[in-house]
Amino acid sequence: MGAKQADTPDARRRAMFWQIVDDYSLIGIFIVLFAVLSATVQYFFSWDNIVGLALSVSQIGMVSCTMMFCLASRDFDLSVGSTVAFAGVCCAIVSNATGSVALGIAASLVAGALIGFINGVVIAKLNINALITTLATMEIVRGLAFITSQGQAVGVTSEAFFTLGSAELFGLPVPVWVTLACFVVFGILLNKTIYGRNTLAIGGNPDAARLAGVSVDWVRIAIFLIQGLVAALAGIILASRMTSGQPNAGEGFELNVISACVLGGVSLMGGRASISGVLVGVLIMGTVQNAMSLMNIDAFYQYLVRGTILLIAVLVDQLKNRRQSR
Repeated sequence: MGAKQADTPDARRRAMFWQIVDDYSLIGIFIVLFAVLSATVQYFFSWDNIVGLALSVSQIGMVSCTMMFCLASRDFDLSVGSTVAFAGVCCAIVSNATGSVALGIAASLVAGALIGFINGVVIAKLNINALITTLATMEIVRGLAFITSQGQAVGVTSEAFFTLGSAELFGLPVPVWVTLACFVVFGILLNKTIYGRNTLAIGGNPDAARLAGVSVDWVRIAIFLIQGLVAALAGIILASRMTSGQPNAGEGFELNVISACVLGGVSLMGGRASISGVLVGVLIMGTVQNAMSLMNIDAFYQYLVRGTILLIAVLVDQLKNRRQSR
């Protein structure tokens, strides 16, 4: 009787309303924000600024695609900022030593994948908490970046290296195209493949996923390995844009990435993720940052605004989880 009463037309309408809010509210917020800033902030709606905005969020966008999988599986990775820095330094050093940019890029990608693989094995096989593991890895990898570079920026002698970060294709910088490709590829992985379904299943209930035949440990390891690989790619591109590998690059990067994912509706409790939501989350974070810079708002206040946005995103995530658990 209680079930029949709960399944009333009013209840269905309320459920439909909240579903629409969940699906489209973030897109609506971004459209309103973009329109208001275009009308009120000088130069915001110029083509050069829009391209600059897309370029500024390109590295965060790349890594957000893979952080989405970490969060959706109830894990997260605090080592991505350090991996970005180490990959840039590694690429610069190997490129200079061998005279081959290709070898430098390959070495950095292998190093990033290895960092991710180690994270995954320690977390999945040794059952060490992801927070502690990646916090330790963050410090270790950052230390390696400073040791290998002797605490100095490592310039690259090959002009070909700079092309990756500065070249344009159809009017847009190459890093922007790489980011768009990441969103397409990982969107397909999330929505159209067994890998994506298994990730969400693990985040929803890892014990049930294991009983259903999902190789939970190896899926988690694969998630972290891919995370390290993409973080290394972002580090290579960032080093190309900065014309050197810098050991202090990417500081605070992991928090920006996690903020964009949570703002985009990826649940910290696992089991829920949307590639379109992550894209909008990245754009909102970048748009706010870009507008504050154009308005010459002091950097101290920019920290305050970013922190407030993250707090609001976490509160909204908690409200969604409570509503869905009723």
